[in-house]
Amino acid sequence: MTENAYEYEYDLGSDLGESPLRCAPREHVTVDCGDFSLARARGVRRDADALVSLVFTDAASFASKPRPRSRMTSLARAASATASSSAAARGRGSSSSSSLGGASSAAARKVAGVRRVAAARRAAAAPGRSTLLVNAAIADPAKEAMSIRTYVLNDLSAEERVEILKRPRVDFSSILGTVAPIVDAVATRGDDAVREYTSKFDGVDLEDVVVRVSDLPDPVLEDDVRAAFDVAYENIHKFHAAQKELADVDVETMPGVRCRRVSRPIGAVGLYVPGGTAVLPSTALMLAVPAAIAGCKSIVLATPPMKNGEIVPEVLYVAKKAGVTHILKAGGAQAVAAMGHGTETCPKVDKIFGPGNQFVTAAKMTLQNSEAMVSIDMPAGPSEVLVMCDKDANHDHVAADLLSQAEHGPDSQVVLVVTPDVDLDGICAAVSKQAAALPRAEITAKALTHSYAVVVDDLAAACAFSNSYAPEHLIVNVENAEALLPDLDNAGSIFLGRYTPESVGDYASGTNHVLPTYGYSRMYSGVSLDSFVKYMTVQELTKEGLDVLGPSVATMAAVEGLEAHRLAVTLRLGIE
Repeated sequence: MTENAYEYEYDLGSDLGESPLRCAPREHVTVDCGDFSLARARGVRRDADALVSLVFTDAASFASKPRPRSRMTSLARAASATASSSAAARGRGSSSSSSLGGASSAAARKVAGVRRVAAARRAAAAPGRSTLLVNAAIADPAKEAMSIRTYVLNDLSAEERVEILKRPRVDFSSILGTVAPIVDAVATRGDDAVREYTSKFDGVDLEDVVVRVSDLPDPVLEDDVRAAFDVAYENIHKFHAAQKELADVDVETMPGVRCRRVSRPIGAVGLYVPGGTAVLPSTALMLAVPAAIAGCKSIVLATPPMKNGEIVPEVLYVAKKAGVTHILKAGGAQAVAAMGHGTETCPKVDKIFGPGNQFVTAAKMTLQNSEAMVSIDMPAGPSEVLVMCDKDANHDHVAADLLSQAEHGPDSQVVLVVTPDVDLDGICAAVSKQAAALPRAEITAKALTHSYAVVVDDLAAACAFSNSYAPEHLIVNVENAEALLPDLDNAGSIFLGRYTPESVGDYASGTNHVLPTYGYSRMYSGVSLDSFVKYMTVQELTKEGLDVLGPSVATMAAVEGLEAHRLAVTLRLGIE
């Protein structure tokens, strides 16, 4: 913290009221609670004294903070004041900030084996008045330590347990307002609108909006890169091809009554491959391989072009190898709209797949509920992982697994679930060390601000918590992890054992990495071969079959008062 620190006081009853304290995306919040618990960045409003320490990344964000009835004084020794007061408050509070950077270690105290940084001094409240004393300081972003909240599950009320399962909120109302005009423009003006928005958002002036993959030359790749993608292709192909054998069903339900389920590929599919903060040729593999195995005739892959208007070589290599027919050289909402509505050069698709940012997701949602007559793979949100580990789990491995999702984006969330005998200090130290060395350290730090750890009684409780959270990725880093699989019900993809990092599923084990997020694994599955096919049921009866089944059908039709249904059977039976 710098010398520019301030102290101000809120009256919880009249100042905050129905307007909870809110924090900007780059603020870091540490909380120590007395009799109230679970004060989160989401909001603070309780009937007891609250302690909140806010660290602002710049003076402007601090200056813009609403300060009702605030009294401000300079605190030249804000950090030391925080340290000296760290022992001031301790109740059943279950929200804490566990330092992952090691700053102000003198101010830390042990709670369930975790460093817990206390907040500012408790306000001397007048009788009958509940107050919130906030210690705020303008921080140096380069020195600010990454942190993660820690909860002891048994200390949380039922309401609080529900609260921590919530993901970082995505406000789609404003995003949909931005996306709708783009979707409408592409529907009306086609390729011209795609060119306009690609120039505006990506700084690329396109000549050809869509190109046929067969017309493009083979890209030049390093031998080791080509070999790596070839390994991934073979494994993904093998796993998804095996699913084809499970598709059709043929059953004689009673003599002379044959019922079947037959599969057919979706005719035209659109595959969205992001290219914003990271190039993702692995996503092209995950989507194009099952589409080709399913037999989709038209496979359109949309991906943002490079600044020279060309396709990323690794993405092109995968597209050619996997059987993509067209490449749409655009990203964002305009690309999704082009696939959903079709343009002069982009074939209209029946279903759109793939991850993307909030604007891509909003465009998919908009199209699904429009006259475009297009479906989408699943609802999507920021990437996430839940890691369960026991006391023998390697700290560096756990830290790397957490960070592998945190580095995806600032809105990603990582959750660590441990038993009381796990050394969280050791894991925190490993996270701090590895995070500092990451090229995407700033993104990772932002993701960690809304991530947390949970201490549970045992592995059975860990499974129960995971099922309630319903993560996109679930890593089970415990001894005899296979024994826990029957108790795990809700997850997009599960990674069992000491040697199964989430990274293998992201790239090359064979399973698909396009998975439900935001808790949707309770009712949605990840992308598979089934995602690219549709099923039709077929029934065929012999005369003998209708003789046996017909009277029951006629009786049921009569009960429902549908006379034509009854006659369609009885006339064939010759009993009218």
